[in-house]
Amino acid sequence: MTAAGVTVTGMLPEHAEQVRAIHQAGIDGGDATFEEAAPTWESFDASRLAAHRLVALDGGGRVLGWAAVVPVSDRCAYAGVVEHSVYVHPDARGLGVGLALLEALLASTDAAGIWTVQSGIFPENTASLALHARAGFRTVGTRERLGRHRGRWRDVVLVERRSPAVT
Repeated sequence: MTAAGVTVTGMLPEHAEQVRAIHQAGIDGGDATFEEAAPTWESFDASRLAAHRLVALDGGGRVLGWAAVVPVSDRCAYAGVVEHSVYVHPDARGLGVGLALLEALLASTDAAGIWTVQSGIFPENTASLALHARAGFRTVGTRERLGRHRGRWRDVVLVERRSPAVT
């Protein structure tokens, strides 16, 4: 799939270093996640569903962004519910990379029978909230004072997208 001048394809171990650097840049920005450090490739690989890990590459093969999902629960009632992350390299923000990744991710999860893709977003991350709205996510609500981050309480906006392919 190509969009916004990039190619979206499956994430491979050879992308790990760039994926981790993009993840850490998001963490360092302060409004992407409660995490303080990007996980090792081994931890990332073990926790994210392999069938739904994507990267956006420029013409030279440089990773501009990535998206991946984790199951929300191992209970059978939640078998079709995942939580996703999408991160874009600071130099590639505003170029459509995030939307290309989300559209490809949703096509992948729809094809697999996943009925709900959700995420928690800090309210200060207005670019991510706008991106998710463009990709068809709805705001479910705000979880107030969900956790402490860098010495202060943070709210989290819960967004979700229900698959039209799963009835």
